[in-house]
Amino acid sequence: MNEIQAGPLLTNIDTPADLKKLKKEELQQVCTELRQFIIDCVSVHGGHFGASLGVVELTTALHYVLNTPYDQLVWDVGHQAYGHKILTGRRKVFHTNR
Repeated sequence: MNEIQAGPLLTNIDTPADLKKLKKEELQQVCTELRQFIIDCVSVHGGHFGASLGVVELTTALHYVLNTPYDQLVWDVGHQAYGHKILTGRRKVFHTNR
């Protein structure tokens, strides 16, 4: 199966440290790419759209500002954590998330 392609900024993010290398002005583009990646994956492989898309900006901001994984994040439900999983090194296997 073909891997879903991430946008140019998201492709280079495997850890929160990678995200922190970006300028604040680039974060909105990261959010746009993250949202599109989630939509593309869920459209093909199934999953939940609403909860994950609703926290894209929050997830990106938390990982940009906090010292994760030392500062721990807790999500209400697993499908709110889609963006978190993608930004923390699981983008390439995200299609197996179910």
